[in-house]
Amino acid sequence: MHMIQLHVQFIPTWSWVSIDYPLDGVYHMSNEQTTKKVPTDRKERVGWYLYDLANTSFTVLIVTALFPLYFRLLVGNETLGDAMWGYAGSITMIVIALSSPVLGAIADFGGSKKKFMGFYTSICIIFTAMMIFLPPILPTESGPFSFPPVLGLDIWVWAWLIFIIANIGFQGALPFYNAWLPEISTEENIGRIGGYGFAAGYVGAMATILIALVTTFVYGLPYTYAFILSALFFLVFSIPSFIMLKSRPAKKLPGEEDIGIARVGFRRVANTLRQIRNYEGLPLFLVAYFLFSDAITTVIYYAAIFGAAVYAFDTTMTLVFFAVTQLAAIPGAFIFGSIADRIGTKKTLISTLFIWIAALLIAYLFVGFGQTIWWIVGMIAGVGMGSSQSTARSMFGQFIPEEKKTEMYGFYALTGKFAAILGPFVYGSVLLLVNPQQLPSLTIEAHMAAMLVILLFFVVAILLLLKVRQPVKGEAEVYLEDDIPFAVE
Repeated sequence: MHMIQLHVQFIPTWSWVSIDYPLDGVYHMSNEQTTKKVPTDRKERVGWYLYDLANTSFTVLIVTALFPLYFRLLVGNETLGDAMWGYAGSITMIVIALSSPVLGAIADFGGSKKKFMGFYTSICIIFTAMMIFLPPILPTESGPFSFPPVLGLDIWVWAWLIFIIANIGFQGALPFYNAWLPEISTEENIGRIGGYGFAAGYVGAMATILIALVTTFVYGLPYTYAFILSALFFLVFSIPSFIMLKSRPAKKLPGEEDIGIARVGFRRVANTLRQIRNYEGLPLFLVAYFLFSDAITTVIYYAAIFGAAVYAFDTTMTLVFFAVTQLAAIPGAFIFGSIADRIGTKKTLISTLFIWIAALLIAYLFVGFGQTIWWIVGMIAGVGMGSSQSTARSMFGQFIPEEKKTEMYGFYALTGKFAAILGPFVYGSVLLLVNPQQLPSLTIEAHMAAMLVILLFFVVAILLLLKVRQPVKGEAEVYLEDDIPFAVE
């Protein structure tokens, strides 16, 4: 829900919601604070890596690959289930986006990072574990199913609410996890340490996919067994993190000692909004970023459902699909990072968005050519995923001076969170508009129409980027961190 480096960034294929950054939330420590040497040791860094490995299990199985497929079966009406899935994502991100300034301020200036991270992590694990009590549907079953109401509500409503709360827990923990990065690293090794975090997350993603394949394909167990294993994986590998990570005293910026910590966060949002207009081209770039980040988030969030609804992908194929897409994302980030150095970040970013457009057009135009098309789309989208986000962050970094990077990247993170609200809501709403009677015969047409609308987000973003100047290369260094939430951070 998902990764740091200098100028080149790996992007998880499964992380829609968690496109995040090293100092998450909003406004954080000054440069003096971030570069200050603090007592750290290898043990603490290992604890930080392990949390990245642990939380990937939630984004792999719950956010991206398995729970979306289970949920649409549980609802019994594919169009309604797919639409409500989008609304669940939007509701989650509304809560997170509105609370991010406060969470970010607490993470950086409060002395309770570990307590808050433990609180949100516990919520995620507990509510994920509660999914074991949902009806046990086999991956080979297609329904329709009939389940009695529970306390006056359909069982799918309870599943929907459980997912939202678990996802809020997952997202709420990230600002506190990310705030440890500047405390366990220096300016000299922050990229390397963040890279190790990415590697740990990647290992967690692959391990979780393997667990899911063994559970559902080899042993033929219900989806709910994979969900409880996701919770156990998260629990087991996060416990060492809370043991190894050190608590540090609370601290505030000079001049802010007399105001509440919540006001610190929101004050910085207002201050940065006033400053953005001073950077030529930056406001328009952020609007474009909002649109294409929103589109990428939505494609990742709905990929499993789209593959099942339009290309008849089963559970096993879906899990392998996400593994293949992730593998394609890694060389994409490297290759386009080098291209950006030669032709500039603006041209490179526009090129990567055309890759996304090509992938969606292929999915739209060649739907009648069988499942091979969706495999091709996954590999193309993986390249676009690994390159577009890393290039966008590099371009953003070139707009801002070094002394403003921490503050501005907090706002960049917040923009991504608000972007994650719109896309899933739009996609779900289009499904209901195209198929208001929720007829099974119109399911494919509804998904095709929704994907076409998301494609337009990419087109508008490109048109806006064409009006943005190419920022001067090297105006600012870019240190960025994504959570590898296997999530579409």
